[in-house]
Amino acid sequence: MTQTSPRSAVGLAEAYRHSTFDACEPRDLLVDEVAQRRESGYDVDDVVRAANATDPEDRAAVLALVDAMEDSTRPPGWRYEEPDALDDIRAAVAPAPAASGATATAAATDGDRYADRVHAAWLGRIAGCNLGKPVEHGDHWTVERIREYLTLAEAYPLTDYFPVLDPMPEGFAFRDCWPETTRGGIDGSARDDDIDYPILALHLLQTHGRALRPEHVGEAWTTLFPVRQIFTAERAAYVNLVNGLRVPRVARFRNPYREWIGAQIRGDVFGYVNPGDPWTAAALAYQDAALSHTGNGVYGEMWAAALVASAFTASDAAGAVEAALTVVPPRSRLHEALGHVLRLRADGLSWESALADIRAAYGHYSWVHTINNAAAVTAALLWSEGDYTSAVGKVVMSGWDTDSNGATVGSVAGILAGTAALPAHLIEPLHDRTRSALFGFDNSVISDLAARTVRVARAG
Repeated sequence: MTQTSPRSAVGLAEAYRHSTFDACEPRDLLVDEVAQRRESGYDVDDVVRAANATDPEDRAAVLALVDAMEDSTRPPGWRYEEPDALDDIRAAVAPAPAASGATATAAATDGDRYADRVHAAWLGRIAGCNLGKPVEHGDHWTVERIREYLTLAEAYPLTDYFPVLDPMPEGFAFRDCWPETTRGGIDGSARDDDIDYPILALHLLQTHGRALRPEHVGEAWTTLFPVRQIFTAERAAYVNLVNGLRVPRVARFRNPYREWIGAQIRGDVFGYVNPGDPWTAAALAYQDAALSHTGNGVYGEMWAAALVASAFTASDAAGAVEAALTVVPPRSRLHEALGHVLRLRADGLSWESALADIRAAYGHYSWVHTINNAAAVTAALLWSEGDYTSAVGKVVMSGWDTDSNGATVGSVAGILAGTAALPAHLIEPLHDRTRSALFGFDNSVISDLAARTVRVARAG
């Protein structure tokens, strides 16, 4: 569905209402670019009027309207500052964050404790992803529907993989991956892009190290990824790469998903290899994010990398959350949302009340946008009381992008817990392996991914 702007605006005709978020479908590009522009403060009412007078099946005409929105204007009153260039992002953060330096990084990666935390991060991420996969459809699996199903299954609050009710109650439908991601059916990790991207990030770091640039990321995508196994902003960027566009145009042209969650799910490994150094993790993640995202989409990956990096040295989840916020431009919408969640926690609200507040404030965004999902991740970590199972269960029960959020929370909570504190009923069914759509990386061994990550970090 289209997203509505907070201000009164001309509505799209019913023929445009449905969107599958497919960058190869002109109608979707138009619907979703209208939403993106309005969320960013632009006036696109003239384009919407023209679209309502255009045949939605006329591909050339619809694409021309998509392109016309590049010339849209932002009326006075926009109160956010959301730079795209890394130097401008760093300048916006006051005081500018400093890297910890090679000596501090080497010390942080030394010893068995670091290796154990990296292993716990990989396990925690992959288990959290699988936990959320059956209900990964935010328009269907709302908070209310998730709770109702779990209550019927006598499994609320969520502390284990989703049980399967037979027959399935009317009005409920799991994703088609449910046979391999629900309780009793897991035999190794299912394939998911939330797992593919960390594997790819590790490969990129092994290949390019700290010289990584967006062009390297694009080359890897078009070499190793089938285009139909990547989605939204990544698919748009992939199409642009194949058509010969260059960075930074790749992220901007016919890509209405450039502030969605796709980059945020790609940041963890940059945090794994920079323990206790959120800015260096964020700056490295920027090189990955900038291929396909802009603004809050880029900040989302930088924030996720910083959050993971901070978890290695923070005393608790709140410490990691507060440290990660330092890499996000303070006058951005993402910073505003994350700060809002921190205030809700300081005010002593229950998690249920905080979640209702978050959904009321940010529910106008797509269920796969960066801002609302990052807020849900933050809330689950802050209200988890240091327990891995509570953290991943809460974030999946929050709805929206359940598998992506389960993966991010699982990664951070795994680091904070260490392998010994991870719940056996969530970890053992993975059998230390994961499927992957990446060419040459299917059936990866999880412990091997962790060992390779440690070697990359220690090699600097």
